[in-house]
Amino acid sequence: MSTPVQLSDFLASVERRAFKHAAYAVHDEHAALDIVQDAMIKLAERYGDKPAEEFPPLFQRILQNTIRDYFRRQKVRSARFSLFSSFTPPQSEDEADALDFLQDEENASQPATPHTAAAGQQLVVLVEAALRQLPARQREAFLLRYWEGLDTAETAVVMGCSEGSVKTHCSRATTTMAHILKRKGVDLTWASN
Repeated sequence: MSTPVQLSDFLASVERRAFKHAAYAVHDEHAALDIVQDAMIKLAERYGDKPAEEFPPLFQRILQNTIRDYFRRQKVRSARFSLFSSFTPPQSEDEADALDFLQDEENASQPATPHTAAAGQQLVVLVEAALRQLPARQREAFLLRYWEGLDTAETAVVMGCSEGSVKTHCSRATTTMAHILKRKGVDLTWASN
């Protein structure tokens, strides 16, 4: 059985990667933060007494389910509010918030850095944009395998599918991302494990 310190150490070690993973999935940093917090709370409440070596697959499964729950809630909210949208008056241009339209997709607001750091940041931006273009299951498989470092069997357990499906999703994801990045002038070689 694990100790509270082991649980705390595990949660501290995965929080940043889990946040990035959720942010890639939902495209909203505030929602991603809520998702990660919910997943951490669920792990602590329901499985905090499990052995520490069981935490990684349990947490990944909880995180994926919490992301799916977020999308289900969004779908229900959209359906509810679309019924009432015809009753609300349109917002005038004077009332529009400039922040609703401001986008910083290229991360141009960051202060200047040395050339190598800038090149690395540009590559990260391109990879993140390519990740956003992947279908949800491909993105999920890619992030679990190459971001989280899970093997094929662990990824299959987290995704609730066969190992063959994981391999197919990963293969399609890497092929699609390679094509997207090549069009942007980046030629990467993916390691297939």
